[in-house]
Amino acid sequence: MARLRLLPRLLLGACLALCATGVLAAPPSDDDIERLLKASRAESMLNAILPQMEAVQRQQFDQLTAGKPLSAEQKAEVEEIHARTNQILRQALSWEQMRPLYLEVYKKTFTAEEVRAIARLYQSRAGQSLLDKTPALTQNLMQAMEQKMIPMLEQLQGELQTVAEEKAKAAPAKKK
Repeated sequence: MARLRLLPRLLLGACLALCATGVLAAPPSDDDIERLLKASRAESMLNAILPQMEAVQRQQFDQLTAGKPLSAEQKAEVEEIHARTNQILRQALSWEQMRPLYLEVYKKTFTAEEVRAIARLYQSRAGQSLLDKTPALTQNLMQAMEQKMIPMLEQLQGELQTVAEEKAKAAPAKKK
C-alpha cells in the first residue's frame, strides 16, 4: 500500500526533474549571444582574419602564375580576378553576412546559462586579458611547435633515407 502512494510522488518528481532540465538547457536569446559576441570581440576578430585569408589567396594566385611568362595584359587580368575574389571574400565574410550564422551556431552549441557565463568571463579583466594575449599565445605556441617539429622531421627524413637505401640495396639482390 505504501508503495502505491510512492509511485505518484516518484512520477511527479521525475516530471519536475525533466521540466527543470528543459529550463536549464534553454537556448540562449539573441540578446545574450549579442552580449557574448561583443564581449569576445567576434566582429573585430573576424575582420582581423580577412587580411590573412587575402594573403593566402594572393599566395595561391602567385603559385598558379609562377614560372609562367605573362604579358602585361594577362597580369592585369590576373590582378582584376584577384581583386574581384577579394571583394567576394570580404562580402561573404562581412559581419553583416556572418552575424546571423554566429547567432545560429551559438544557439545550437550553447545553453543560455553557458552563453551568459562565457560573456561574463570575457567581460572580466581576466577575459579581456585572454582576448588581448591570444594572438601572442597562438604565435608562441606555433613557434614552440615548430621547434619541436624540426627535430622530428629531421628524424623522419633520416628514417625515410634509411628505408630508401635498404630498398636500393635489396633491389639488386632480387635481380640475381
